[in-house]
Amino acid sequence: MSAEPPPALLVAGPTASGKSALALALARRLGGVVVNADSMQVYRELRVLTARPTPEEEALAPHALYGVHPAAEAASVAWWREAALDAMARAVEAGRLPILCGGTGLYFSSLTRGLSAMPAIPPAVREEARALLDREGAPALHARLLAADPRSAARLRPGDGQRLARAWEIWRATGRGIAEWQAEAPATGPAPYAFCAIRLDPPRDALRAAIADRWDAMLRDGAVEEVRALAARALDPALPAMRAHGVPEISAALAGRMTLAEAGRRACLAIGQYTKRQGTWFRHHDLAPCRTHIINARIADLAQLSESHLAEILSFLKLAH
Repeated sequence: MSAEPPPALLVAGPTASGKSALALALARRLGGVVVNADSMQVYRELRVLTARPTPEEEALAPHALYGVHPAAEAASVAWWREAALDAMARAVEAGRLPILCGGTGLYFSSLTRGLSAMPAIPPAVREEARALLDREGAPALHARLLAADPRSAARLRPGDGQRLARAWEIWRATGRGIAEWQAEAPATGPAPYAFCAIRLDPPRDALRAAIADRWDAMLRDGAVEEVRALAARALDPALPAMRAHGVPEISAALAGRMTLAEAGRRACLAIGQYTKRQGTWFRHHDLAPCRTHIINARIADLAQLSESHLAEILSFLKLAH
């Protein structure tokens, strides 16, 4: 008989809900490795604006996949899945529990449910999609996609240029929408782990206050300098790293198109709207084919994570396995 699959823990929730603090506390208590499952925290140039764990926090427990990808290249879900599986395997080999922490639902889904097969795109079609995006802008490309592939367009924001270009090139290359491809049976099955999940779902007012506080802390910690260094590289503005929360707003402030105060107001508003979309995704998608423990509170720091709260989580983990 085959051995039981090793356990893996998912710690999920919206931006600023306290996932990192919880994952770190559990890694210290359970002997785990915190594996990043956030699509922006993979970029090495964005430590401050993506609120990556600090060097002091990383010294308290092993961390993986934070700041490992260059901003000049888009990190795909398929790339992350392979990197995460490698990090998880190394954690298990070292006798540690993989603890995947983040707010990117598709990253979690790629592990627990697998990935759909995506077609190869001819270079000419890819160049056409990028040229359309550059020439007409993301909202116009969204309108084109809405006419050609309304099902896929309905799932994408009009300003999300990178994903719109990807959806357009798939439709142009195959005559089928990306939503149709994704709905098919996964090309890769679930990862061979026994998953259980903890999801943070704090009240909206707590999140709004945390987002504002975090923005102020980012400015103190060098967010403006981080964006200035990124802007100096003249990267494609459609790259995911260039669209990270705070980057477009601070870039506009540096260019004199708005004040830094206005940049902060707009960034906090955008982050708040994003957390609503994250919450909706997590409420309508099972994190894993197993029990999920939901915490309706925000964990601000390790000190706030009481022993009784940890005991509650540890009890859940025992029941889940």
